[in-house]
Amino acid sequence: MLDLLTGFVAELRAAGIPVSLTEHLDAAEALRHVPLEDREGLKYALGASLVKSSTHWKAYETAFEIYFSVRSPAEDADGTVDGSGSGDADEADADRSAAGTGVGAGRGRGSGGGEGMTAEELADLLYKALLQANGAMLAAVARQAVSRYAGMEPGRPVGGTYYLYRTLRNLDLDKLLERLVDGVRRQVPRADPADPGADPGAAVDLTPLEERLVRDEFQSRIDRLREEIENEIRRRLVADRGSEALAKSIRKPLPEDVDVMHATRDELVALRKALQPLSRKLAVRLARKRRHGRKGALDFRSTVRHSLSTGGVPLDPKFRYPRPAKPEIVVIADISGSVASFARFTLHLVHAISSQFSKVRSFVFIDGIDEVTRFFEHADDPVDAVHRINTEADVVWVDGHSDYGHALSVFWERWGEEITPRTSVLLLGDARNNYHASQSWVVKELRDRARHVYWLNPEPRAYWDSGDSIVGEYAVHCDEVIECRTLRQLEQFVGELA
Repeated sequence: MLDLLTGFVAELRAAGIPVSLTEHLDAAEALRHVPLEDREGLKYALGASLVKSSTHWKAYETAFEIYFSVRSPAEDADGTVDGSGSGDADEADADRSAAGTGVGAGRGRGSGGGEGMTAEELADLLYKALLQANGAMLAAVARQAVSRYAGMEPGRPVGGTYYLYRTLRNLDLDKLLERLVDGVRRQVPRADPADPGADPGAAVDLTPLEERLVRDEFQSRIDRLREEIENEIRRRLVADRGSEALAKSIRKPLPEDVDVMHATRDELVALRKALQPLSRKLAVRLARKRRHGRKGALDFRSTVRHSLSTGGVPLDPKFRYPRPAKPEIVVIADISGSVASFARFTLHLVHAISSQFSKVRSFVFIDGIDEVTRFFEHADDPVDAVHRINTEADVVWVDGHSDYGHALSVFWERWGEEITPRTSVLLLGDARNNYHASQSWVVKELRDRARHVYWLNPEPRAYWDSGDSIVGEYAVHCDEVIECRTLRQLEQFVGELA
């Protein structure tokens, strides 16, 4: 078990979840106090020791399901289930029930596999298990469905999603849900028993509330079936490939490590959820950094004055404590195409911690440019401000294709005089300029006038200066050009900014 835990912790670290040696030892100690057969208790006991952020829980669950996969009754060489194995007694009984429901060869083999059942008989058994909410029978049917429909082959480099799709497609769960609801309709006693002409088996209409409740109940049972199928597929993949190889093949990045420009819809939702706690943590960190600044230069007069108590010997040097001023931030962001997601998250984060800066002004552009600071001033939720930017900002000049040169020139003409030596300018974009003039002199003027000029590029560094990318022309006039594709990289940069 300790070897298994060591491999599990190594997988968590590989996935990006920080686990210290002390936390590893705490998890090992937790194993002494939780029954190993209590899988849910074990999951949450280890989670309490190893997981420190809610955004990491999904990655933790995935790793746990692989390394502590469900153990079902033993399988024979053909992959059929043997009810005499060491699995749960109820599930073994259910396997024997499944076998007993079969015909011909299914009854004769007596292995508890139910492999002689036809597809129609398996569908009827699944219907019965769902209708009766029989969890043990549902698990047994899930195993039979995987054996029959998934087409799993040892050593085949195919992900579990493919096997899951094949199994669910053959079970046709949408049709099964309608059949279950229709079965309830036929069981509702609406006909008058005193009426000899009434048909007690006729289907009746459910009220909207009744139908919704029935559908929700059966949908939850179908979700349980899907979970059982996923567990069975995962268990077989672990048996075939090993926990470490399977975990590596399905490992997904944490929300803070997702590439913003290529994030899926679900990943973008997770990113938005991660932004608020990240902004709070970052604001506290910046405030602490400013409050506990390093000591400044030696204060000679104060040192001599305090040396009087030691006869003029300066045993206790005194220093001038710096009073760092809060910087002003000007954000100039490209919101065209795929970089728009990166710009939205950066604007959201910068304004969420705006209290740590003396002033924050935001500008967005495509081929035209507009100041959007006003959208953040009275917005309780930065997401609302970003939505208004997308719908109300005047950022199109000619054709709505990126033109960095024109946008920067207009910025310099309209707002260049407002850049001061206290201002840090953040330029956000991939510098793909559609072969227009770069007008890189504007960045040079900004650098001469501002405190710092940084360029955050959400593209991989290997793509810079390829095609219509001209980031190199701007880079020579910037303090630094940073590859910034994930929230983790953005957090690191903003944390060092102040």
